[in-house]
Amino acid sequence: MKQERSKVKSDILLRVRLLYVLFILAGAIVLARLVWVQLFSAEVAYNADRLASRIFTEEVIPAQRGSILSRDGEPLATSIFRYQAAFDFASPGLDSLKTFREQADSLAKLLAAFFRDKPASAYAKRFREEHARRYRLVNPRDTSYLRSEGWISRMMDRMRGEEYVKRRIYDTIRDHTPVNIFPREVDFAEWETLRRYPLLNWNMGMVYRLIERDERIYPQGELARRTIGLTGDKGNYGIEEAYREELAGRDGKALRQRIARGFYGRVAGGDHEDPVDGFDIVTTLDLDLQDVADKALRRQLEAQNALWGTTIVMEVHTGEILAMVNLGRNADGSFAERENYALGRSMEPGSTFKLATMLTLLDDARMPVSTVYDTHNGDPVTVGPARNIRDSHRGDREIDFRRAVASSSNVYFAKAIWDRYGSTGRKQEYSDFLHKELHLGQTVGLERLGERKPSVTTDWKVPDPGVMLVKMSYGYRVRLAPIQMITFYNAIANGGKMISPVLVRELRRGDRVEERFESRTIASSIASRAALREVQQCLQAVCTEGTASAFFRDTTRLRVAAKTGTAQITDARSREGRYYLGSMVAYFPADAPRYTVLTTIETRAQAGKAYYGGPLAGPVVKRMVDYIFNRGRDWYGRVDDGGPRRYPDRMKGGDIAQVRRVADRLSPRASFESRTGWGRVAVDSLSNVVITSLPGDRGVMPDVRGMGLKDALFVLESRGLKVRFSGRGAVTQQSITAGARIAPGTAVVITLK
Repeated sequence: MKQERSKVKSDILLRVRLLYVLFILAGAIVLARLVWVQLFSAEVAYNADRLASRIFTEEVIPAQRGSILSRDGEPLATSIFRYQAAFDFASPGLDSLKTFREQADSLAKLLAAFFRDKPASAYAKRFREEHARRYRLVNPRDTSYLRSEGWISRMMDRMRGEEYVKRRIYDTIRDHTPVNIFPREVDFAEWETLRRYPLLNWNMGMVYRLIERDERIYPQGELARRTIGLTGDKGNYGIEEAYREELAGRDGKALRQRIARGFYGRVAGGDHEDPVDGFDIVTTLDLDLQDVADKALRRQLEAQNALWGTTIVMEVHTGEILAMVNLGRNADGSFAERENYALGRSMEPGSTFKLATMLTLLDDARMPVSTVYDTHNGDPVTVGPARNIRDSHRGDREIDFRRAVASSSNVYFAKAIWDRYGSTGRKQEYSDFLHKELHLGQTVGLERLGERKPSVTTDWKVPDPGVMLVKMSYGYRVRLAPIQMITFYNAIANGGKMISPVLVRELRRGDRVEERFESRTIASSIASRAALREVQQCLQAVCTEGTASAFFRDTTRLRVAAKTGTAQITDARSREGRYYLGSMVAYFPADAPRYTVLTTIETRAQAGKAYYGGPLAGPVVKRMVDYIFNRGRDWYGRVDDGGPRRYPDRMKGGDIAQVRRVADRLSPRASFESRTGWGRVAVDSLSNVVITSLPGDRGVMPDVRGMGLKDALFVLESRGLKVRFSGRGAVTQQSITAGARIAPGTAVVITLK
C-alpha cells in the first residue's frame, strides 16, 4: 500500500513540476513577446503610429503675412483674416430640441438681417433640416437603420445581445460633419458682431468651430501694383516676391486631438510652437504722388494711343523713390500695371544719353564750350563711317556746345565725339569713361526687384566700330533701364554724387524697426565741378530756350533743368511701322534741386499723335513738377512778424459761436445770421468773414463743405446719416447735394483735402 501511495504521490509531483515548467516557459514566452513588441517589433510601432495619427494631428498655425506700407504707413498690401462658423448639428450641446429651436430661430432672424441674402424662415428651415439629418432618434426594434449605418453598428448590437436591443427605448445616431452656416466668409469686424449672436456666443459640447483663412488684399487697387507685386499662381514679382521670406514669417504648430468628425481640441502640454508673424515692409512710395503720377501718365497714354509708359519721381538727396508708375496697354485698349518697365525694360534711350556725351567731352576730352560745328540745317550728313546723321529740326547751322544741348543736335555731338575719340583711335577711352567715371555700365542696386543690367559696350571688336561710336554719342547702341537713367540725372542734381535709389525704407515688427535701408554711394563725384556747373546751366537752357521750353519757359515761379530724348526702335516690329521711345528727365528747383522726375513712353507713329520726347513725355513731367511745387508750402516765402497786419484768406466752418470768436481776433469784421448753431464760412476779398447758418430742418442735407472732419461728422450723424470719409483737411466734396431730402440711415461720402 505504501508503495502505491508513493507512486501516486510522485506522479502528482511530476505533473505539478511539469505544469510549473510549462507555466514558466509560457511566462518566459509572454515576457519575451512583450519585450519584442515593446523594443523590436516594427509592426506594432507602425500600428501605434497609425492609431495615433487618427487620434492626434499636428496642426500648422499659419503666421500672418506682413503688410507692405507707404512711407506714411498707409497699407499697399495687407493680410486680413476671413472667418466661417462650421456647426456640429449633432453636438451634445444641441440635444435639447426646445433650446435648439429657440436659439436657432433667433439666430436665423439675426443672420437674415445681417447678410440680407434670404429671409429668416429660410435660415430657420435649413437649421432644422441639418439638425434632423445629423441628429436622429431611432426605434431599436426597427433594425433597418443598422443596414444603413454600417457593419460597426450591427456588430456592436450582436456583441451586446438580443436582450440588450429589446430593452432599449430609443437609440441616437449622430453625424458630426461640420456645416458652414454663413453665406460667405466674414472679416474680423463682422465676426466681432456675429459672435454675440445666439449659438455663436457659447461653445458647450463643441457646437461649432471657427474656420480662419488668411487673405491677401490690396487696398489701393491698381495703384503701384507692379511695384508692390504678387505671389501665387498668377505670378511672382515685385516686393511681394523679392521679400517673400521677410513677409512670410514662420509658421507655428500645435498638437490637437480628434473629438468628432471635423472637430479637434488642443492637447494641453503638447508640442506647441507659436507662429512668428512676418515683417511689415515700409516703402518710400508717397501715395499722393503715386496717384497723381498714375493719372497723369494714364491720361497721356490714352491721348497719344501709346503702347506703354513709366514715370518715376525720386528725392535728390536721399535717393528715395516717391512714385513709380508702370502702365501697359491691354488687349481691350485700356491701361494697367502689366510690367515693371521702370526696372525691367532696357532700351536705347536716345538724346537723354547725350548727358553722358556732354560730360565726356567736357571732363575727359577737355573740349571748350565755345567749340562750333556746322549741323547743316537738319540735312543728312556723314560723320566718319556713319551716314545719314541728321537733326530732327531745321534752322541751326554753325552752333556751339550750349546751343547744341538746347536744341538736342545729333550732328553736333556725333562730330565732336568722332573728332576726339574716333579719328584718334580712342574708342576704348570713351567707353572706359562711361563705365569707370559715369558708372553707366552697372546696375544701381535694385536687382532684387528685377532691375535689368544695362548694356554699354567695352568691346570694340565688332563690325563697324566707328558707326557704333557715332551712334552712341546721341543715344543709340546703348541700352539702359529708366531707373538707371534717372539715377544718372539725379547725380547731376545732387552735385555729382551718384547714390543708389531706395524703394524699401525699413522692415518693422509692430512699432519696432528691425532693419533700416538707406541709399549707398555709387560715386562721390562723377565729374569735375566745372563740368557739372556747365551741364547744369545747359540743362536749364533746355527749359528756357530748348526742346522743353514749351513746358518750363516761365522761370519767375520755378526754375527747372531737363533733357528730352527720342529714339526710333529697331526690332521685329519695325516691319509693321515706326516705333519710338520718347523721354524727358527733369530735376527742380534748378538752383537747389530736391526732386528728379522721369517719364518714358513708347508709341507708334500715327497721324496727329506725338512721338518726340518733348510733346510725348513732357505733359506728364510738367504735371508732376507743378503738383509737387504747389503742395510744398515750405517753398513759398515766409511771412515776417513785423510789417502791416495780415488776415487769413480762408476759415473752416463749424460751430458758429467758436467761428465768431476766432473771426473777431483774426479778421477785420465778421457777419452772421445767428449767434449759435452751425454754419458755413466764407472770406471775402476784404478778409471779412461771412457766416451762413445751416438749415435747421433735419430732413434736408446740409452743406458741410469747408468744415473740418470733427464738425462735419457731428452735423451729418446728428441727422441720422451714415458717413464715410477720405482724405484730411477740410471737406471739399459731399456725395449728396446740399438741400436734397434725406432719410435716417442714408449713406453719404465726404472728401477732405
